[in-house]
Order: sequence, then C-alpha cells, then structure tokens
Amino acid sequence: MPEVEIGIGKSARQAYGFDDIAIVPSRRTRDPEDVDISWELDAYHFDLPLMAAAMDGVTSPATAIEIGKLGGVGVLNLEGLWTRYDDPEPLFEEIATLDHAKATSRMQQIYAEPIKAELITQRIREIKEAGVTACASLTPQRVEQYAKAVVEADLDLFVVQGTVVSAEHVSKTAEPLNLKKFIREFEIPVIVGGCASYRPALHLMRTGAVGILVGVGPGNACTTRGVLGLGVPQATAIADAAGARMRHLDETGVYVHVIADGGMSRGGDIAKAIACGADAVMIGSPLAAAHEAPGRGYHWGMATFHPTLPRGARIEVGRLGTVQEILTGPAHENDGRLNLMGALRTSMATCGYETVKDFQKAEVMVAPALQTEGKALQRSQGIGMGS
Repeated sequence: MPEVEIGIGKSARQAYGFDDIAIVPSRRTRDPEDVDISWELDAYHFDLPLMAAAMDGVTSPATAIEIGKLGGVGVLNLEGLWTRYDDPEPLFEEIATLDHAKATSRMQQIYAEPIKAELITQRIREIKEAGVTACASLTPQRVEQYAKAVVEADLDLFVVQGTVVSAEHVSKTAEPLNLKKFIREFEIPVIVGGCASYRPALHLMRTGAVGILVGVGPGNACTTRGVLGLGVPQATAIADAAGARMRHLDETGVYVHVIADGGMSRGGDIAKAIACGADAVMIGSPLAAAHEAPGRGYHWGMATFHPTLPRGARIEVGRLGTVQEILTGPAHENDGRLNLMGALRTSMATCGYETVKDFQKAEVMVAPALQTEGKALQRSQGIGMGS
C-alpha cells in the first residue's frame, strides 16, 4: 500500500475507518430470507456471528444467557464485578448515579475488591446451566492464576483479552504468559486479542488460537487512542487481519477466525466489518443500551478502572430497546441501532451474497461523502443518519 510522507525520515500508510468506506452493490440480489448469517467456531454453532463484549455494563450471566438463546454468545468478564462481589447489583445502581467528574475514582475503589476464584466458577456454571455456550475472558496477567477455576467450571470458550495482546511479551521483572505454550496445553478453545495490523495478527494466529480479536481503541468507552496514542482505524485493521488469515491458512491449512472488536454502533458498521474480512463481530455499547443490560444505561471498558492509568470512560448510552430488539428486531427507530443482525442480513441480500464468508468478497470503495451526501436535512434536524 502506498505510504504518505509525514516528514523527513517518517512515512505512514493511509488507514480507513468504517465511515470512510462503502459496500458496493453487485449485479445480483437475493431475498433476505435466503441469506445464512450463521457462524461456526471450533465445535460451536451460532445462528448469529456475534459476541457480546466482556464489559460489565454489557454482559452479566443473565444477558449472556439471553444473547445465547438468540443465537449469539456473551463473553463474561472474569475480572469484573460479577467475580468480585456475591451481589454486585447495588454497585451497578451506584455507578449509574455517579457524577461524571467522580465516576472514574469511585470505580477504581469499587474494583479494588479482590477477584474470588469461587465466583468465577459459580458465574460460569450459571450460564452453562441455562443450556447456552459459556464464554468468558481474562487478561494475560491473570490467566495462569485463574485458569484452574475456569477449567473446573467446564467453560466452553475462553478469551485472553487485553487492550493489546502480543504473541511475544518481554518482561525484565516477571515471567510473562507464554501464549503459544498455554493455548497448546489448554483443553478449552482460546480466542486472543486485541491486535490491529497484519504481523501481530499473524503471530497471534500462530499461537494456536481459534480466533483473534481485531481492534485497538475503537470502542465508544475506550480512551486508549487519546491516552496512549495507539490504534488503527477498523476497516484497515480488519482487512490486514484477513490478509494474515489467508497467509496462515496457506501455511498450515488451519482457518483462524477474525472477530472485529469495537467501533460498530449501527447495522451498517457490522456489514462493513464483514465485508472487510471479519467472520464475526464483538460489540459493546449497542448492547449496553438494552433494557436488560447490567449497566442501567451506562457503559464502560475493561481499562476504565485501572488503578494508575485509566484508559476508558463511563459513558451514557441510554436505554434503547430489549436485547432482542437490538439484535434481531423489530426496529422502531430508523437510525440503524436496532435489528443489527437484520441489517446485516439485508445488506448481504442486497449485494447478492448468501453466506458470511461469501460477503467477505464484497467490493468496497473509499467513500468519504457516504455519511453526508444528500443528508443535510437529517443532520440539521438530528434524525436518521444525522442523529
């Protein structure tokens, strides 16, 4: 890809986010009812190519069960309130009432409570007993400490997740997690992330993970891009990871799933993520707006409560609809925030693609005017695409 000269001695690639690109309709169309958006990961089949983010304002045992019954999979944060407190509901109530200026410091206090291994096992079993696929996450620093509790609970899918996860972490003070060794010896399929470019994605795939999370800093609640200056716009990040997937497949014959993580607020964003090469998506803030979401209309990331360098904000997302309305409809608003999976299905049908893997071949183009062209009245009135 051509590079742009930033200055003498430094050049850079041009990168694109979802708002910078458009999916191009093809010569063929289909009925939406004939489109298959299902997803298979390892031995598990999902009717929806969707993971609910491992964020406390999004995924509780109850919402993980609800999302599982609708055909997706919820990822429970095993370092969150559900594994620190027997009954975290009063704390969710308090977080929803905090003044913005005091929210971060109070949340740091709340999350100072130690994680309890017995609660990890208990929460996972709550999800499994409902008959849905159980999926949960830990950061690399805590994997070895709590891996036994995860195995004892008979978890189905395990996520090793951080702001950035590399296949080769170097430390002078502690023995880092050897991802490749851990994954090869662990008896549960592992998803790892995040990453945001070709080479890190390829190296994560070589650890033996069944899927990788792609996204550094694109989420609504994340401030990593401002605090650390890190990140790659999602359209480019996903396309890079998809390229790494093809090279890994050529080298090993093993297909590793690319899961777009963050930056998707509307159905069109999800469709673009798939068209750029994702096999599935992980979303947070859209589901945090569900009536059933534990955050009660608020959303915050995994690093919001970091004890020394918070890299997230508690944001208000409001309450838009039920989990079912947000994922599968019916929609009663016209701004793309409801019936996200119906939008994906219709986008695929309009372009003539039958499956998610087929839709990855869709033509896309750089289209900076896509969001504004002909939408002056919507923008001036704050409705539809102007909201």
